[in-house]
Amino acid sequence: MERSAWAQPGIDPSVPSLSRMYDFYLGGSHNFEADRAAAREAIAAFPGLPALALANRAFLRRAVRYAVAEGVSQFVDIGSGILTFGNVHEIARRTGGDTRVVYVDNDPVTVAHSRAVLAGDDRTDILAADLRGPSAILDSEQVGRLIDLGRPVALLLVAVMHFLGEDDKPHERIAELRDMLAPGSLLALTHASPEHRPTASAPDARISEVYRKAGATLALRSGAEITHFFEGFDLVPPGVVPLPDWRPDGPPDEEGPKVNSGFAGVGRKG
Repeated sequence: MERSAWAQPGIDPSVPSLSRMYDFYLGGSHNFEADRAAAREAIAAFPGLPALALANRAFLRRAVRYAVAEGVSQFVDIGSGILTFGNVHEIARRTGGDTRVVYVDNDPVTVAHSRAVLAGDDRTDILAADLRGPSAILDSEQVGRLIDLGRPVALLLVAVMHFLGEDDKPHERIAELRDMLAPGSLLALTHASPEHRPTASAPDARISEVYRKAGATLALRSGAEITHFFEGFDLVPPGVVPLPDWRPDGPPDEEGPKVNSGFAGVGRKG
C-alpha cells in the first residue's frame, strides 16, 4: 500500500480525500493514487477542473491582498486544504505586517502536513474541524489564542461551500459564523456553478458521482443562489461575479468564466 513520509499512521491511502484531490488539480505532490484516480475521473468528466482550482487560488490571493489593504490582519481559512504554495499567511505578510491566520480542515493528512509546515510560526495554526460545526471553530483554542473576535476578521470560504448540500444547512452555517464576527469583518467565498456551460447536466452528474464515491456531496448552485450566502454582508464591488472577473490583476481571459465555471465574491459585515 502506498505510504509517504508526510502521511501519519492511521491514514487509509485507499480512500480519496477532497483536499488531496484538490492538491492534485493544483499540481501538488501530497496525494495518493486513490486521490489521483478519483481526480482523473473528475477531470475526464470536466476537463476545466484544474483551471477552476487555479482560478480559486488566484482569487484567494486577490481577496487576501484586498483584506490587508482594508486593514484586516486576521484570517480564518475554512477548508484550507494542503499548504503548498501561495498560502494565506504568506500572501498577507508580503502585503501587510502582523498577520494572524488559523487554517481549518477536516482531512487528517492536511492537518498533519500543515502542522509540520507551520511549526515554529507562532502567528499561524491549523485546526481539525468541519464547517458543519461553526461554533467549534470560533470557540477553539487556536482561534482563541490567535484571533481577536472583537476586531474584524477575514473569513475565507474558498471552494468549500459546494460540498455542503441543503441537508447540511449551508446558509445557517454561514449565519452562525457571521454572527460571531465583529462589524467590519469580511467574507470571501467562491463556489462552483453550472452556469456558463451550455451542456452542463451530463458532466455535472458524472462529477457528482465521483465525489459521492469519495464520500462528499457536490452541490452546484446558480449565481443567484451563491449570492444568497452573503445575506447580512454588504457586497464589495463588483459583487458576485465569475471567478476571473473579481478585481483581476490584469485583463481577464475572455474564456475564463466558461472554462472556470465558478463565482466569487467578498462581503463586509456592517
